[in-house]
Amino acid sequence: MAEKTGAKVFETAADLANDAGVDALFIFVPPFAHGDAERAALSANLPFFIEKPIGLDEGFMDEIAAEVENLGLLTSVGYMTRYRKSVQRAREILQEEQPIMAFGGWWGGSPGDHPWWTDKAKSGGQFHEQATHTVDLARYLFGEAVEVFAYSANGFNKGIPHYTMDDAVTVAIKFANGGIANLMASCSSNAGGSLFMDVHSLNHNFHFTEWDHHVVIKAKGQDPEEIKGEPGIFGIEDQVFVDAVRSGDRSGILSPYADGVKSAKLSLASNRSLETGKPVQL
Repeated sequence: MAEKTGAKVFETAADLANDAGVDALFIFVPPFAHGDAERAALSANLPFFIEKPIGLDEGFMDEIAAEVENLGLLTSVGYMTRYRKSVQRAREILQEEQPIMAFGGWWGGSPGDHPWWTDKAKSGGQFHEQATHTVDLARYLFGEAVEVFAYSANGFNKGIPHYTMDDAVTVAIKFANGGIANLMASCSSNAGGSLFMDVHSLNHNFHFTEWDHHVVIKAKGQDPEEIKGEPGIFGIEDQVFVDAVRSGDRSGILSPYADGVKSAKLSLASNRSLETGKPVQL
């Protein structure tokens, strides 16, 4: 492929980061493979965009976050849903009227043979690797979580190579603002999937649906407001990062590295709750 396109190939992330023509890095690696690319970016003092979730090792993530802050490095995490007009409208309302409860999840069918996604030790499980977008959306609307408690369903999917994930997970979350949420993930719904989140405050209901996060907003005593999710959200998110690198203006970036750490820690806390059978404080 590189020969056909004329692309330059590097043996290591450090070789790439140290190339004179590189202005920024895009880091797209599985959760278990983080490390070399981030350290290469830091060593070369390069801005970087990093896909979610940003890792499995909380100590490592804290280390990178501290060094990013120390260097004043421009970063962005791939939580593209934050850039949707539907989400921005909901956040605008909920900054004035605190959210009380959310209910949502990410359901899909049984996975096939996958060398790392179905291995929980490598992916962190579906709730951490995939439903992280729903987790992050809840954080974006509610603020920080203070406690999580999780249950899992296991033993329903059978005969899948490399499969050590939970078949389904439900996670109760308590937020610092006093609000609560129940978020779910399932990779065992073969009759059809779903991606949704419902949120309510005292006078508003928000119903997000599908990958594009279409939203219907119902306000007490008013006609419903509907906002369709825009296509090409990855391009929108990427352009914000590229523009920030070019201009130095970071105001458009909605999830810098330190914020991505908080979303990762929330879903990793659900895994600790599954292991211990107890609530986990954040």
